[in-house]
Amino acid sequence: MSRFLPVTLAVVLAAGCATQAPVPEPEPAPTPLPVSEPIVEVPERRIPDDSVFALLLAEFALRRRHYDVALEQYEEQAPLLRDRGVSAHTTRLAQYLQDDNSALAAARLWAELDGDSAEAHNIAAAYLMRMGRPNEALPYLVDVERLEGDANFPLLIASYAGLEPGAQAQLAGALQGLEAEFPESVNLGLALALLFAERGERDRALAKLDTVLARAPTQQQALLLEAKLLTEKGDATPYARIAQVLQDNPEDKLLRMRFARLLTAYDMTEARKQFEILSAQSPGDADLLFSLALINREIGDSDAANTYLRQVIALGERVDEAHYYLGRIAEEREQGEEAIAQYRKVENGREFMSATSRAGNILVEAGELQRAGEWFDAQRARAPERSEELYGLEADILSKAGEGAAALALLERALAQTPDSSSLRYTRAMLYEQDDDLAGMERELRAILAEEPDNATALNALGYTLANRTSRFAEARELIERALALQPNEPAILDSMGWVLFRTGHYDEALQYLTRAYAEFPDPEVAAHLGEVLWASGDKAGAKRVWQGAAIRDPDHGVLRETLDRLGVDLSAGDPLDDAQP
Repeated sequence: MSRFLPVTLAVVLAAGCATQAPVPEPEPAPTPLPVSEPIVEVPERRIPDDSVFALLLAEFALRRRHYDVALEQYEEQAPLLRDRGVSAHTTRLAQYLQDDNSALAAARLWAELDGDSAEAHNIAAAYLMRMGRPNEALPYLVDVERLEGDANFPLLIASYAGLEPGAQAQLAGALQGLEAEFPESVNLGLALALLFAERGERDRALAKLDTVLARAPTQQQALLLEAKLLTEKGDATPYARIAQVLQDNPEDKLLRMRFARLLTAYDMTEARKQFEILSAQSPGDADLLFSLALINREIGDSDAANTYLRQVIALGERVDEAHYYLGRIAEEREQGEEAIAQYRKVENGREFMSATSRAGNILVEAGELQRAGEWFDAQRARAPERSEELYGLEADILSKAGEGAAALALLERALAQTPDSSSLRYTRAMLYEQDDDLAGMERELRAILAEEPDNATALNALGYTLANRTSRFAEARELIERALALQPNEPAILDSMGWVLFRTGHYDEALQYLTRAYAEFPDPEVAAHLGEVLWASGDKAGAKRVWQGAAIRDPDHGVLRETLDRLGVDLSAGDPLDDAQP
């Protein structure tokens, strides 16, 4: 029997070719999908003639590992046959192919046809929760709880924050309404505790956790949530319950690991203690040693951090990360050459660009431009596929160090090698803008747009510059509108649209765009623009609130400082303005 069909291949053949001689069934192919429960024989029944060929096609497609073809046939036949076995196989095949939409549809049909299958209901609920649809998932979880208990109600809360208020109220009401039916459910109690915590009802959450932990004293998620809430409340002994459980079960590495990670947000010294215990229990674990290195660096014990990092390297694991952080520690000790030596050992992986950047910065800041150039040339030789990115990085470092001429010369050389690079042209355009060479900037951006007319970044940059530094407002707005049509929710483009509207006297419309931009991306430059429009509109108190918030994050931001100086605003002055609105 095929593991994917609830009827035998022989029955299928008999249904479609009753007059032919028996056909020997071929050897079954290795099962490609994990099956979570034994295959259950189901009563054989005649398959409709219209479905015979489709099921045969699916069967042989599976045997030849053409899984996409098989899934297509099963998806078509499952709702026609309404057979729970076919629906189950369709679900598992879609899961194997990571086709979430197909798996959800098949699982929902399976659950409908086989109301006693906790697996079907669990799968349907899991996909709905993954898709951020907890209210649709809840009825399936209720069926799981009724069938076998232990439904994963807490997972519903993962998407709670992203729901609309009405959907949040619906989910909260439904969960609380289930307490009467499942008064002893630990998972339901934990879900309610998570819900109350998500809503900021800390005391209510703690009360519910007391009930949960009375029923299940070692429930890890409940223990960790209680410790977090008690810490935030300022409780004198927030970790008492976890400490007792670990004392009784010292080998519970999973709980200790989760506890240690929680502590990194609140108490690094205690976190180090827990990681040390874990490391003693698993002395060859490079991940634990690496965690200890980072914790010790964070609390200022660079000697211990160095020791742990070198142990990680000796184990041959996480080597690039270890060299990178050895370089960071050397930098913090003002040992520039040692830092560069460590960064040089970082291979072309995740830390490569950061290590390259930091070493380049060390050399440029020391005024060693020739060595910096040699360093980047060597890195481009090591990673030729990242050459364009490395040229951009080097130019950025030179520019920020006040070496604009050197940066432009570098880009000239880079573009001679890769003349079609829009990223390098864009970088050069920004350098021209910094040098007040607006003609050069526009020339570069126009060259990009000639090749890539839908390049929203170039459209926005050119439009914003024209709006900010020229009187070509109509042209600027047209460019920004094109960019906004391509990326309607991009904060930088929303900011540009708000700015060109302000420059043309449309204050109310400008506020709408700038408020949206600032909500999505509270950057000091956006704050400078939003504050200026509020100021010009007469809401000086609102403007100062926006500017003060931005100044806390970046008090020396160039655009923010220029705006405040130009308008004569002193944020340090505490006197309320006479004409400020309440």
